[in-house]
Amino acid sequence: MTTKAPDRALDSLVLDLLEWLAKEPRSYTQTMEVWRTSCPRLAVWEEAVDRGLVVRKPAPTNGMRIAVTGEGRSFLTRNGRLPFTPRPSP
Repeated sequence: MTTKAPDRALDSLVLDLLEWLAKEPRSYTQTMEVWRTSCPRLAVWEEAVDRGLVVRKPAPTNGMRIAVTGEGRSFLTRNGRLPFTPRPSP
């Protein structure tokens, strides 16, 4: 079984995405407008989803919300991107 070596450039972008999401609640639409990419080499959103670092949650308004998972927060912490005080979800 082969293990994929970490891609430092992609990790850095995934950390940027998680940090952006952790600061305040974001809608799925807003997240896709900012972070979806058509470039297969820099699939930041897809990588974060595949790793279980973010999750889609139903929102009372605006359809879906994107949240950083516990694993995503751990990834941020391990890489020196936390602690900070995130804004509470509405």
